Amino acid sequence: MKHALLCVALLSILASTSLGGPIVSQDQFVLLPVKNDPTISFRFVFLAGSQCDPQGKEGLAAITASMLTDAATTRNSYEAVLDKLYPLAASYSASVSVEQSVIYGRVHRDNLKEYYPLLMDAVLRPAFKQDDLDRIKSQAVSYLENTLRYSSDEELGKAVLYSTIFQGTGYGHITDGLVSSVKSITLDDVRSFYEHYYTASNATIGVGGGYDQGLLDALATDFAQLPAGMPTIPPAPKPALQPGMHVVIVDKDAPATAFSMGFPIDVVRGQKDWYPLALATSWLGEHRNSSSHLYQVIRERRGLNYGDYAYIENFPNGGMRTVPPQNVARRDQIFEIWIRPVPNETRFFALRAALREFKHLVEHGLTQSEFDLTRSFLSKYILHFAPTTMERLGYALDDRFYHIPGSHLAMYRDALKTMTLSDVNTAIKQHFQYGTMVIAAVTKDAASFKDALLKDSPSPITYKTPKPESVLTEDKQIETFPVQVKSVDVVKVEDLFK
Repeated sequence: MKHALLCVALLSILASTSLGGPIVSQDQFVLLPVKNDPTISFRFVFLAGSQCDPQGKEGLAAITASMLTDAATTRNSYEAVLDKLYPLAASYSASVSVEQSVIYGRVHRDNLKEYYPLLMDAVLRPAFKQDDLDRIKSQAVSYLENTLRYSSDEELGKAVLYSTIFQGTGYGHITDGLVSSVKSITLDDVRSFYEHYYTASNATIGVGGGYDQGLLDALATDFAQLPAGMPTIPPAPKPALQPGMHVVIVDKDAPATAFSMGFPIDVVRGQKDWYPLALATSWLGEHRNSSSHLYQVIRERRGLNYGDYAYIENFPNGGMRTVPPQNVARRDQIFEIWIRPVPNETRFFALRAALREFKHLVEHGLTQSEFDLTRSFLSKYILHFAPTTMERLGYALDDRFYHIPGSHLAMYRDALKTMTLSDVNTAIKQHFQYGTMVIAAVTKDAASFKDALLKDSPSPITYKTPKPESVLTEDKQIETFPVQVKSVDVVKVEDLFK
């Protein structure tokens, strides 16, 4: 009955659109009605990610999105927009990933009448003023030159990892772009990108919460005002990672060493093998979970850092999140291990410890007890992934991106009920491998670390407090665990993202 009513509602939307312009199709709406939710959540998705940045204009997708949500419209100055949003206790913003640009916002339904025109102005009527562009470009350059290089070693390491793995593809630069390319972006560049990618056919319109039919009618009519046409989306990247361990060291006067390491995998959400791989990865290093294996080995037993995690999906800004983000979907993923900063004198030991545990997982898989414990944990933990309407709407939009019929989170729960240890270990053997990997390290005195890596020198460790004999015995095995790197490149931090 609900499905029939939804179809009737969407048919009425189609009938309300202008016959002379672009038509907003039924398939472009993702609706999440929540009758008792007093708020309304919006997520508008355009296939206009950083992979669409022209060569020499890296960062254009991100700048364009900011020019919609962090700038003036033709009806209001930027300051006036902020003044009008403030008493509504509402806002709108944008996020950009390699595949998508998302404009999102949330408002109490009592304030919808005042909020909706402001939101639509941002999408349909950006002013594209030079002073806004100058401000946004200045912020982007400052982030690249200062924040990313000098204030966030962990995000810096991840950026280097992804850029190295996807070098030469549309995924090969970070969404914020390069300093030189951002500086070169003009208003004409922004207008051209907007007109090409922000089209009626290229929009997916997500609405959740306590909305009514009138809002849907208005959205259909308004989005039909966007230009017609569907832009050509770049093909999925095909990273060509050469066999062997490849290390990129960012030489920086850092008080501790941050590691990110990984390799491409050909499994994405919704595919059968994703779910057993997710369980294996959760056992190895569930984000922000103290019971995961790497956390126990590196932090709990040895106290070397704050946390150690693993992923089979892109997980940006991990230091600011406790659960996976939404709307960072991509057609190509990597397996990633994130070792949060360890004391510089323990960097090679910590790297060896992580690689040793991963190699053991690849070669031996999980035991029955490890599988049972992780499955029990995940069956409860994933219930916390999307507690709000906005987050559930984000997942629904990701389901559309991955062509998942129904719900990924429901599939995840159902898969855990029927999954076996054999399923997990078979997926590990098929998709994980040890020996070909990019390792990004942010550390000081890069030359000595490079020398130790190339020589595979032993890395003994000492502690300021006593450790159990079992730990000390295992340390002897870790300190000589063979890494056998194939190449080591050193880059100065000030030379990154130019």
